[in-house]
Amino acid sequence: MARYQTGLQSTNSSLSADYFKGLNHLLNEEPDKAIDIFIKLIEVDSETVETHLALGVLFRRRGEVERAIRIHQNLIRRTTLHPQQRNLALFELGQDYRHAGLLDRAEQLFQELSASHTHRVLALRQLLEIYQQEQDWEKAIRTAQQLAEVNNEAQHTVIAQYYCELAENSLRQEQYKAAQQTITKALKTDPNCVRASLIEAQLAFQLANYKQALVAFQRVEQQDTDYLTEVIEPLQACYQQLGQPDELTRYLRHILERYGSITPMLVLAKLLKQQQGEQQAVDFIVKQMHKRPSLRGLDYLLDLALEKPDSITHEHLLLLKDMTTQLLKNKPVYKCRRCGFTARKLHWQCPSCKQWNTLKPIQGIDGE
Repeated sequence: MARYQTGLQSTNSSLSADYFKGLNHLLNEEPDKAIDIFIKLIEVDSETVETHLALGVLFRRRGEVERAIRIHQNLIRRTTLHPQQRNLALFELGQDYRHAGLLDRAEQLFQELSASHTHRVLALRQLLEIYQQEQDWEKAIRTAQQLAEVNNEAQHTVIAQYYCELAENSLRQEQYKAAQQTITKALKTDPNCVRASLIEAQLAFQLANYKQALVAFQRVEQQDTDYLTEVIEPLQACYQQLGQPDELTRYLRHILERYGSITPMLVLAKLLKQQQGEQQAVDFIVKQMHKRPSLRGLDYLLDLALEKPDSITHEHLLLLKDMTTQLLKNKPVYKCRRCGFTARKLHWQCPSCKQWNTLKPIQGIDGE
């Protein structure tokens, strides 16, 4: 509006008067009257297009989407509008429709713009957001592939997540062959996709292919060590099904010595208790707690101590046990590395910032 105001001296007096009259209505919170005047100005001078585009964006940001739609629709109806200005108006109208929940209309406009040179990348990104919102993963994959070709922007991580969504849909419908094919595509697209490995292992375990499940679970160590804690319990189930407890112990010790996580330490402690007795488990945990203090480790140690009712420190241990239980009860387990969102459940797409693969297990004394 400020840029347009500098050119008022070259326009006729009636345009200048109408323009300021419209601004006056806007300032007096009479937007409908202001819109009527600004729409009339468009028919007088096409140089006001930028003003109307700015006004439409302003209304949309204020939540007055219907008014924004009205402005942008009137712009598009102008046959004398420059093609670049028309594309910009179409793009803004598409965003209006998105904010209004009219996703089918928004999709049509962005598809039209994806064929243009000036707004292709922006339109493809908007389409990607729509398809994610609609959970139309097939279209999302095609759009992300187009975006990668046009903008030379890496999309393999996101595309692999879309394949994983399709694979989980197939698993829910017990379409195991389709699920495996989609998992293969995910790993081909992004070899470091942890989620694809977990789904593959889950499918193999479900079909009693325990060796194949082990291979998929153990692949996570090469993909992203931050997610190793997700495979400990299912790995334990695989080794139990195969009757290989010693192999499980060796693998857990390898993980513990190399990465120092709490989950393998707790599983090892429970195995030691079963195989060698309670005292061996206690000694093991105490030794590990000196190396790496942990609330979860302390909580399990208190569990072992409380199993001895004749202990002279039973009352004190009971109090400490209550404290650690409460501390751990509502403690988030995962945290987004991008925006800081925390959760007790693993989300592959952050509910807050919508980024993929950013929620990781929390590290430290109250985490891993």
